[in-house]
Amino acid sequence: MEIRTIGIVGAGQMGNGIAHVCALAGYDVMMSDISQQALDQAMDLIDRNLGRQVGRGKISEADKDAALARIRTTLKLPDLGASDLIIEAATERETVKTAIFEDLLPHLKPETILTSNTSSISITRLASRTDRPEKFMGFHFMNPVPVMQLVELIRGIATDEPTFAACKSVVDRLGKTAATAEDFPAFIVNRILMPMINEAVYTLYEGVGSVLSIDQSMKLGANHPMGPLELADFIGLDTCLAIMNVLHDGLADTKYRPCPLLTKYVEAGWLGRKTQRGFYDYRGETPVPTR
Repeated sequence: MEIRTIGIVGAGQMGNGIAHVCALAGYDVMMSDISQQALDQAMDLIDRNLGRQVGRGKISEADKDAALARIRTTLKLPDLGASDLIIEAATERETVKTAIFEDLLPHLKPETILTSNTSSISITRLASRTDRPEKFMGFHFMNPVPVMQLVELIRGIATDEPTFAACKSVVDRLGKTAATAEDFPAFIVNRILMPMINEAVYTLYEGVGSVLSIDQSMKLGANHPMGPLELADFIGLDTCLAIMNVLHDGLADTKYRPCPLLTKYVEAGWLGRKTQRGFYDYRGETPVPTR
């Protein structure tokens, strides 16, 4: 089927980024959230990010205006039912995601494709909670969505070829590159990335190096654009912990055990940039290491 309309569940950093790129590519977008404030903030951020693209000469003012006009918002999840494709981009908790899909099912067209932007949870298991496992797959964007070129496409055990082809065509139209991943815990990117971040936290926990020395070592010694602890703050420490728990539970290997210090930061509510404190304190003019 040809995808013309896209529904997005969640207006957070992933949801608003997905809405941005989809609208810019010419899709009509409906973005939902449980909070009007979140929707208003998402639209303000999309406006600013499109403005930056205009300022850099990547798009025209007319492109920006057209993209903004293609995005509608709603507090009512059933309003997404008329969409050809739905991308769930809610918090990385399986119970939340399955509840969303169960609430959506009565309102969907028979041909609607359901996808999840999950970075780690089993696609097969999520699909099994719906009435259309053959029309369900993983659609994992990277953060920040307007900048990052990769999208992981993950088939569940029942995903059919037309569903995969339709999602691949959306990735192509967005001007991004698709990587096909098998349905194993954390897929490709986070299967490799999150254990590295977790090991960096262990390095801090064991006193091998400070926050600053660990990040500088990886930036200057391995040519990484961001240090692993800085990156963890950017992703969100709660998300990092959730993915490590999925790896640890799903693969039953002690090498994926989340570092106790990562757990402690999450329990303290120090989740990184979104709470202004994580491995760095962002409340001043410049970030300051917290250890």
